[in-house]
Amino acid sequence: MLKERVKALLEEAFEEYSSLFLIDMTIKGNNEIVVVIDGDEGVTVQDCINVSRKVEHNLDREEEDFSLEVMSAGATEPLVNQRQYKKNEGRDLEVKLQDGSKITGQLTNVADDTVTLAWKERVPKEVGKGKVTVEREEVVAYDAIKQAKVKIKF
Repeated sequence: MLKERVKALLEEAFEEYSSLFLIDMTIKGNNEIVVVIDGDEGVTVQDCINVSRKVEHNLDREEEDFSLEVMSAGATEPLVNQRQYKKNEGRDLEVKLQDGSKITGQLTNVADDTVTLAWKERVPKEVGKGKVTVEREEVVAYDAIKQAKVKIKF
């Protein structure tokens, strides 16, 4: 019952703060509620506070004791939601596919069912010695992606 109530309150919060969306929500055995959110323009501390208040102020501690933690999805966490791909368009991703292969490239397009990655690669020349740089592009279906992470550059 607590899980359904928290989900309903989160939905209300995301209606009010439409740039935010849910990544994960778990309730541990001791009623420890952990909510992970992300946003189209990132997540601020104030966003976490707003979502936390929306949930916490509408649950009765007299009825059921609980703890609540609202956090943003970390920069090193895998992308799990199509809105996260859209938010990271133009950034470099490392994508592991279901077949075990890996693609690292710039996320150039996000569609309803696919993402497009582009990268440059050095390949041997067709004639003569040496290598030449070629541009590659691959369209990948979401269901073919096992895991995708943003590559952080320093």
